[in-house]
Amino acid sequence: MFFDGSVIDALAKGVLLSAVGIAWIILLVRVVGLRSFSKMTNFDFVMTVAMGSLLAGASQSQEWTGFLQTLTAMASLFTVQYGVSRLRRWSPRLDALVQNTPVLLMKDGVILHDALRATRVAEEDLIAKLREANALDFSSVRAVVLETTGDISVLHGDHVDEALFKGVADA
Repeated sequence: MFFDGSVIDALAKGVLLSAVGIAWIILLVRVVGLRSFSKMTNFDFVMTVAMGSLLAGASQSQEWTGFLQTLTAMASLFTVQYGVSRLRRWSPRLDALVQNTPVLLMKDGVILHDALRATRVAEEDLIAKLREANALDFSSVRAVVLETTGDISVLHGDHVDEALFKGVADA
């Protein structure tokens, strides 16, 4: 692509194509917005993983057509993600199809074992998250929620506003 020597050409391709790929992603993020790489939905997570894979593919392209196809695929993914996020605001049905529902795993110090089973979260993992959140006693835990991203939120203290449970399922 750049040089006659295979080693020098491989080094040049790795550096230049990676740099152009990263610059292209930065440009796309600037156009579409930072939400592109958020973990708000499972769709966003897939987008992030796919973008990493495409960047790796771009940096290893052997021909210009393959490289341009990869850059086009990146732009297409950003476009699809942007379109889906816009459509989700207008269509509750699409939103329900694309978005997972957060699930309550613990409420007022009581572990909800049915919810753990339904979500395939081990009690040991739940307890590890409680320790990470500096929960000192089960009775101080108001709620534990398995978020749509797979993250676990621990709410502890004296009181939790009921508005924080909007959209949370009781598995």
